Amino acid sequence: MEQLKHECGVAMIRLLKPLEYYEKKYGTWMYGLNKLYLLMEKQHNRGQEGAGLACVKLEANPGEEYMFRERALGSGAITEIFETVQANFKDLTGEQLHDAGFAKRTLPFAGEVYMGHLRYSTTGKSGISYVHPFLRRNNWRAKNLALCGNFNMTNVDEVFARITAIGQHPRKYADTYIMLEQVGHRLDREVERLFNQAEAEGLTGMGVTHYIEDHMDLANVLRTSSKEWDGGYVMCGLTGSGESFALRDPWGIRPAFWYQDEEIAVLASERPVIQTALNVPIGEIKELQPGQALLISKEGKLRTAQINKAREKKACSFERIYFSRGSDADIYKERKQLGEKLVPNILKAIDNDLDHTVFSFIPNTAEVAFYGMLQGLDDYLNEEKVRQIANLGHNPDHDELEVILSRRIRSEKVAIKDIKLRTFIAEGNSRNDLAAHVYDITYGSLRAGIDNLVIIDDSIVRGTTLKQSIIGILDRLGPKKIVIVSSSPQVRYPDYYGIDMAKMSEFIAFKAAIELLKDRDMKDVIAAAYRKSKDQVGLPKEQMVNYVKEIYAPFTDEEISAKMVELLTPKGTKAKVQIVYQPLEGLHEACPYHMGDWYFSGNYPTPGGVKLLNEAFINYIEQVYQF
Repeated sequence: MEQLKHECGVAMIRLLKPLEYYEKKYGTWMYGLNKLYLLMEKQHNRGQEGAGLACVKLEANPGEEYMFRERALGSGAITEIFETVQANFKDLTGEQLHDAGFAKRTLPFAGEVYMGHLRYSTTGKSGISYVHPFLRRNNWRAKNLALCGNFNMTNVDEVFARITAIGQHPRKYADTYIMLEQVGHRLDREVERLFNQAEAEGLTGMGVTHYIEDHMDLANVLRTSSKEWDGGYVMCGLTGSGESFALRDPWGIRPAFWYQDEEIAVLASERPVIQTALNVPIGEIKELQPGQALLISKEGKLRTAQINKAREKKACSFERIYFSRGSDADIYKERKQLGEKLVPNILKAIDNDLDHTVFSFIPNTAEVAFYGMLQGLDDYLNEEKVRQIANLGHNPDHDELEVILSRRIRSEKVAIKDIKLRTFIAEGNSRNDLAAHVYDITYGSLRAGIDNLVIIDDSIVRGTTLKQSIIGILDRLGPKKIVIVSSSPQVRYPDYYGIDMAKMSEFIAFKAAIELLKDRDMKDVIAAAYRKSKDQVGLPKEQMVNYVKEIYAPFTDEEISAKMVELLTPKGTKAKVQIVYQPLEGLHEACPYHMGDWYFSGNYPTPGGVKLLNEAFINYIEQVYQF
C-alpha cells in the first residue's frame, strides 16, 4: 500500500534495583539504557521523523543535574540520540566505565528512570521543537515534568480556550504543548498541596522536599488534567523526583503493554518488542486497559489506577491490519485470517478458475495476509479434489488420481518493491515516469494471455500507487485479468486519532462515490449532506451527526469498487481489472477485540472525531467540489 504516516511509539523503563546490581549481574550499569534502545529500535516502524529520550537520576544532590533529554530529527534519529548519549562515556577508563557509583555521581543519563519516543507527525508540523519528550522545568524537583505520547487530540481548540481562560499561556498551539501545560499545572497544584501539609506538620528544608516526593498522588494529577481530553492516546511522563506514569484513552484506541519483574518495569506500544527485548513469555505481559494508568512511585512501587471511566472499547483495527509489529502472536493470526476470509470473493472474481490463476502479494506488509489467503485456497482446492474423486463414480486408477491430486495453488513472487523516489527529482513528468517504476515484476511468472493474476495488498486508501505504478507494471506480464485484493475494507473516512488521513479528497472510495452520484444525476444527495453538515456547525460536538454516510448510502461496496477501477486503471491497460475488498464483517470476525473501524464504517468512537469529519466534509465541498 501507499505509505501512511501514523501514530507514534513510546517506551518506558524503571529500574527497580541500584545501578550496582546491573553492573554486577549483566556487566554494565547501562542495562536500562540498552533495553530502552532495543525497545525503541524494534518499534522504529512507528516513527521515522524523529526520536527522543528522557532520563531521571534519583536522589541527586542540590546543584546536580538530575533530568536529562536528547532529541533528533530524521530516519536515523534513534541511532543519533543514543550515539550522542554514548559520547558522554567515550573518554572514560575501563575502570570508570564499570564503576556504577562513579556513573551515578558524575555521568549524564546514568539514571534509573527512562522514557523514549518515536515520532510521526500527523499535523504537518516539523522541527526539533515538536519532537518529544517535552520538558517543563522548575526549581522544585517534583514539579519538573517530561512528557511524550502516542496520540492525537480532537478537541484542542476547546481545551486551549479553557486553559487560557484561567490564565495559562501555552508556548505553542499544539496538542502536546497544551497537554504538557495541563498536566504540569495540576502537578504544580499537587506539589503546593503537599507543601502546605508539610509545613503544617512542622517540616522544613529538605524535610519538605522529601515529604512532597513521598506523598505524590499522580492519579489525582491525571484525573484532573485528562478529564476533557477527546482523542486516542497513550500519554507517558516522568517527574524530576522519579515518579513515572502512562495513561491510555478511555476508548482504548491506542495500544500499550507493560511488564514487571524484580529488576525492571517496562511499558511499550507493542507487545512483542517487550517479549524480545526482555525474553519473557507472552502471558506475563499485560495490556494497559482503557482509561487506566500505570503509575510507578519514586520508590519503584508499581500500581494501576482507573483514571477515566472506560468507554466502549474501540481499539484501532488498523493497528492489526498494518501498523503494529507483525511478529505479535495474535496479530499474525489475525492477518492470516483477514487473507483467508477473502477467499470466497476471490474465487467469484476468477470464476473459480484456479488452474489458470497466479496468486501473489504486494510487498511487504501484505505478506501474512497472503499466507492466510493461500491456506484458504488450499482448503477449497482440497474440497474440490474430494468432490472430483467422489464424482468419478468408480475407484480411480493411478492416472486419474495423479491428474486430480497434482492440482496446486499457483503462487509466485510477481511484484518487487524496486526503488524509492528521491526528493531531488522535482520535474513533474520525470517524477511521474519514475513513479511508474517503483515496483518491478518477475518476468515469466505468468503465462501471457492465459493466466489471471490475483495480488493482495493490506489496504487501498488513496489508490495513488495502484494508478501510478502497480496496475501498469503488472499489465506488462500479459494477464487476462488483474484482481487487486485488499485485506481491509474500503477506507471511506478520515482518521483523527493519530494517522495522516484528514482530508476527504484523499480517499479513492470517497472520490468513487462522488463520481457515481454525478453519473447517476444524484448531486442532490451531495447538496443535502453538505447543508445538514453546515447546519450543525456550532453545535456541541456531542450532538453532531456523521452525514458523510449519506454519500455512500445509495451504493453497494461492489459498485464503489467498480468505479474505483475506472478511476485507477491507466490508459492502455490490456487486462481486465477488478478490485476486491474485505467485507466489514470479515474484519470484525478476524479482529474481534479491535472494533475501532471508523476508517471504514464512519462510526467514530469520540464526539471530537465526528466534529472534525464534519469540518473536513464542509472544507471539501467549499474548496474542491464544484456544484
